[in-house]
Amino acid sequence: MLRFLTAGESHGPALTAIVEGLPAGLPLTQEYINYQLARRQGGYGRGGRMQIEKDTVNFISGVRGGLTLGSPVTMQIENKDYVNWSNIMASGPEADTSQRVVTRPRPGHADLTGAIKYRHNDIRNVLERASARETAIRVAVGSAARRMLEEIGVKLVALVRQIGGVSIEDKDYHVNELCESLTDSQLMCPDPAAEKKMMQEIDRCKEEGDSLGGVFEVRAYNLPVGLGSYVHYDRKLDGRLAGALMSIQAIKGVEVGAGFSAAALPGSKVHDEIFYNEERGYHRVTNGAGGIEGGMTNGQTVVVRAAMKPIPTLYKPLKSVDMGTKEPFEASVERSDVCAVPAAAVVGEAVVAWELAVAVLEKFPADNLYDLKQAVRRHAEYVRQV
Repeated sequence: MLRFLTAGESHGPALTAIVEGLPAGLPLTQEYINYQLARRQGGYGRGGRMQIEKDTVNFISGVRGGLTLGSPVTMQIENKDYVNWSNIMASGPEADTSQRVVTRPRPGHADLTGAIKYRHNDIRNVLERASARETAIRVAVGSAARRMLEEIGVKLVALVRQIGGVSIEDKDYHVNELCESLTDSQLMCPDPAAEKKMMQEIDRCKEEGDSLGGVFEVRAYNLPVGLGSYVHYDRKLDGRLAGALMSIQAIKGVEVGAGFSAAALPGSKVHDEIFYNEERGYHRVTNGAGGIEGGMTNGQTVVVRAAMKPIPTLYKPLKSVDMGTKEPFEASVERSDVCAVPAAAVVGEAVVAWELAVAVLEKFPADNLYDLKQAVRRHAEYVRQV
């Protein structure tokens, strides 16, 4: 079983994760994960904290000499800003909990409901964990899963399809063309003309103290046929991918393949016809299903998209009510971004990688990388001969 648990607050000492079930012998370095962490911190429209935190991961256990041991892998990302918060966020009774108290819940955040649920008088106890800062450690975890997928030939690519009202032109990008077009993009956008308009829209919203959301897409190439299952509802891969993407802060919608657009089309224009020849075996020439049929990978590229709402922390605060006095106020402001869709896309890559890795190890249980690769190879040979 592949599983993980994360811990840590936004302004606490560190974010931590324990990952269990990675096969032994997997090449995994801090540099590899740090590269993915840097991608998460990039993107046009990010806020001030990206200049404070330069995230790097430390392995506390489970990795030796650049290879996983098969034992639990402990990862930690230090919060460098903690030095400015140590007297407030300390775990002991010496913590000065009278400072930086938040009693004005921000619309669109976990603030009010979280405070009610856990009976907190200081909303800081909610926002510190609900913060999107938590996604940094999930990117680290997902990067380990991504590294395993790479070893069996799977490639993941994320791109931004829309920011605000600006969308890219629909195009069937080849994987190499797509990767090349994203190399120098500030918004992980493969359409230069659309990216320019997106940046202009971000600038406009920044001037107005507003924020922007958008849509990102994650593609997974060369997955084995048959990951997931139609047998039980909780093993359907599309359901698990949707749940993983919806767990990312600010994500409000997910679609697979043609997704919502399929609802407006007749079945003849939605479903992917099946063909066969000796060279390719069974194959399809369209991919409306997004690589998943009946809850299982069908051999085509898996395509999932997620819609991110505009960031709710605004520099032009919305109206709220003080939980202490019940008087109306403008909601309190925490340091924030104007647009974080590219960052969310990197997080999306990570959570998709994790769910795919879980599905791989369910179908091909292996204690070490050699056995995993052999099992995947034998399965591919079987599929070609069916």
